[in-house]
Amino acid sequence: MIRAALLWLLSALPALAASEDIVAGLSQNRVSITADFEGSEILIYGAVRRTAPAPPGALHVIITVEGPSTPITVRKKERTAGIWINRESVQIASAPSFYAISTTGHLKDILTETENLRHQITIPRAIRAVGISQQARNAPEFLEALIRVRASDGSYRLNERSVQFTQGTLFRSDVVLPANLTEGLYVVRIFLTRDGQVVDRIERQINVRKEGLERFLFNLSRDQPLIYGLLSLLIAVVAGYGASAAFRLLKR
Repeated sequence: MIRAALLWLLSALPALAASEDIVAGLSQNRVSITADFEGSEILIYGAVRRTAPAPPGALHVIITVEGPSTPITVRKKERTAGIWINRESVQIASAPSFYAISTTGHLKDILTETENLRHQITIPRAIRAVGISQQARNAPEFLEALIRVRASDGSYRLNERSVQFTQGTLFRSDVVLPANLTEGLYVVRIFLTRDGQVVDRIERQINVRKEGLERFLFNLSRDQPLIYGLLSLLIAVVAGYGASAAFRLLKR
């Protein structure tokens, strides 16, 4: 009897310790890419549920949205004899096609480096670049260049203090997805932190798919590459002939 009571107490300890957890949802979990697709905006909302009085320390929320990851080669160009040519290159094992971070505060103030390393939250941590130091001199510069290029085109974003926290427990954030989305599953992670420590986390998914003509052409390029290539060539010939005919009519 005593042994059974002890076992029950041990199993209940995690639930008792977790005095705060996240309840969250998305305004939509599916995005369709069509011919007139110009991007989409996702509302991420939620609340902090407590089973005990709030412990001391500042409470913060971090939201990440991560697109499908792929390997990527980053090359460094150097000018030789007046010509820019590729010199060194680094193969990065996996980099998200899209990555956005939204927070209630400055990231360095609400998340410790240990927790960042554990949960891979910041943009450099989300990129799997193990072993690049053996591939080229000054390998970290290649990683910085990748982040800089993708940040400039809107693929990587850090929006500090963009999550609205109201009434101490309710939060919301609007995440804009660009028009050049990669098809696949986008993972939404919501972290609850207190004094820089992650006290709870939750995941949701957004399914991004091409629809209509885009879906047909995408499937054709994967399933029938020869037919897709011939069709592309035919369209190019017809478009070129049409442009030439129009130009001749304008000259008359």
